[in-house]
Amino acid sequence: MKFISPKIKQFLLLITKLLVVGLAFYFIKSQLSEKEFNWDIISQSIAQKKGYWYLFFLLVLTFLNRFIEILKWQNLAQTVRSTSVWESTQQVLSAITLGIFTPNGIGEYVGKALFYKKDETGKIILLNMICNGIQVLYAVSFGLAGVFYINSLHGFLPAYTSVILFGVILLLFVLFFALRKVTIKTYSLELLLQNIKKIPQKKHLKNITLALLRYLVLLHQYVLLYHFFGVEISYFTLIAVVAAVYLLASSLPNFQALDFALKGSVAIYLFGFFGVDEWVVTIVATLIWILNLVIPISIGSIFVLLIQPKKLFQENG
Repeated sequence: MKFISPKIKQFLLLITKLLVVGLAFYFIKSQLSEKEFNWDIISQSIAQKKGYWYLFFLLVLTFLNRFIEILKWQNLAQTVRSTSVWESTQQVLSAITLGIFTPNGIGEYVGKALFYKKDETGKIILLNMICNGIQVLYAVSFGLAGVFYINSLHGFLPAYTSVILFGVILLLFVLFFALRKVTIKTYSLELLLQNIKKIPQKKHLKNITLALLRYLVLLHQYVLLYHFFGVEISYFTLIAVVAAVYLLASSLPNFQALDFALKGSVAIYLFGFFGVDEWVVTIVATLIWILNLVIPISIGSIFVLLIQPKKLFQENG
């Protein structure tokens, strides 16, 4: 892009940012316009004796969910350069906004890299993989436990499916260790592991701890909402169902803008075994989507618009 004048670069960047923000809100609006809410259920739940307390604690958990993610990224980003909570907030929320258009939020990797020099891109992508990877491990571990627990109660999976599932997991482990030294264009799993080991152990331990806290916060957002809407399922069973829904829905390719629709359909199926009203399941999935994605994207859009063109073109151009 060296043959393009700085003014044209700034203009193109502005157009790109406006396009990203515009599409983000278009996706949100189009999805919300297709949803019908049973307002009677919502108004009745708010009117209950502890209704406003439920809402208060839900907002607290919503804040913690994203704030813990910000602390996770700050912890890892500091291995590249000193990063404040405010800088981490801008990077995380901007990345979420840019990731809304890509399957499973892959665009987040590009979003965070925009805040760093071109020669730091590789490390930023690695750090983002570590940041998100530990969340995936928790989702898989707790999710599998939830699936097998629900299956022990209702047997929605044939016995051979469980055997196949364990077989696939075992096969993945075997392939990982067997192929870790295979090199493709200078890249290999062995090299990836070596780069991960270069990060201080304290950073890894903090990342693991914060990731667990964030996962528990996410689960309890669901628990609080289902109790808010009067669902009477034991705490342990409710946690198991939510963990299973999160795993099954997240394992399928999807766009973040459509995330609540996928999680909602899986949740309707699993919660159906416990007699939970489909309206309640749909509303919970939609509210979680609004709280954990729509609100952060609304804030992140501001940061996307405020990214300094001069800085980006000097360091990445």
